[in-house]
Amino acid sequence: MIGFRTLLYKEVLRFWKVAFQTIAAPVLTAILYLLIFAHVMSNSNAAFDGISYEQFLIPGLAMMSMLQNAFANTSSSLIQSKITGNILFILLPPLTHWNFYGAYVIAAIARALAVGCGVFVVGLLMAHIPVHNLGWIIVFAILGSGMLGALGIIAGLWADKFDQLAAFQNFVIMPLTFLSGVFYSIHSLPTFWQTASHFNPFFYMIDGFRYGFFGKSDVSVWISFSVTGLAFLCLSLATLALLKSGYRLRQ
Repeated sequence: MIGFRTLLYKEVLRFWKVAFQTIAAPVLTAILYLLIFAHVMSNSNAAFDGISYEQFLIPGLAMMSMLQNAFANTSSSLIQSKITGNILFILLPPLTHWNFYGAYVIAAIARALAVGCGVFVVGLLMAHIPVHNLGWIIVFAILGSGMLGALGIIAGLWADKFDQLAAFQNFVIMPLTFLSGVFYSIHSLPTFWQTASHFNPFFYMIDGFRYGFFGKSDVSVWISFSVTGLAFLCLSLATLALLKSGYRLRQ
């Protein structure tokens, strides 16, 4: 386990050393979204009875920030290591694919939780956020961040250049997060888009996470948990298989 602990320490230290960029900047971005949308939509009907739009928006923005930063942490670390060549120093030690996967994903979860907590701390200055069930909040935060951390490893393995990674993030991650109900309830959408939203796994992560605060959601929290858990399991198995095979690592 020495190699695993060392790699985990290296990955956590990598983003913590530049916390102003990796934690403070995403928190500021989320707060700007909150300020703008809360002002523009302040007179709109709340998605849930007794919940203001500001309250509804904060958990969604926090989860969106966590997902994006979990993906960015693993994908950017891998692509930087591949381009600079220091990936060699990770491949030479006797690390198993489980060690590799665990260290990268746990570090991604750590960064995601740091960003999420930052969004909430600042968000609480603008609106009171109740906590209905802390267990569901933690479960969806960890599963969602872990899933995007695993997806970030896959993207980092696949990409050879930063522009390929940027394309993956711009054409896959960003649309899925913005169309997942962060800024709206899917019941406000036309029937076609409501149906389409149910095929987006990011929707279930955000809806289940929001349930932990308000006790209300667009779909059953157990359905959200099942879909999120299954997506996390499938992506984790795919990531482990790629790491075990040395896909684009041993070239």
